Amino acid sequence: MKTFTQFKTEIMKKRGENEALDILDIKFKISKAITEKRTRENLTQKEFAEQIGVTQSAIFRFESGVVNPRWELLKKVTAGLGLRLTVK
Repeated sequence: MKTFTQFKTEIMKKRGENEALDILDIKFKISKAITEKRTRENLTQKEFAEQIGVTQSAIFRFESGVVNPRWELLKKVTAGLGLRLTVK
């Protein structure tokens, strides 16, 4: 599995800097929307993690952008908050 830095470098080479920044912007927006929804519902990371069956550290890494989440985690997080993820 690639690290975020490796992923970012590869994307920047393949698609150019502007497209790479667009991808990072999308990742940030998803992370921010999920964090805001969780906090509006007055859930700690630990409480939310327990509800959806993952660890608190997985939620932290996802929200902070430390790692690129796997599809399964993304589905659990969005479903757990009653959100719908649409890919265009």
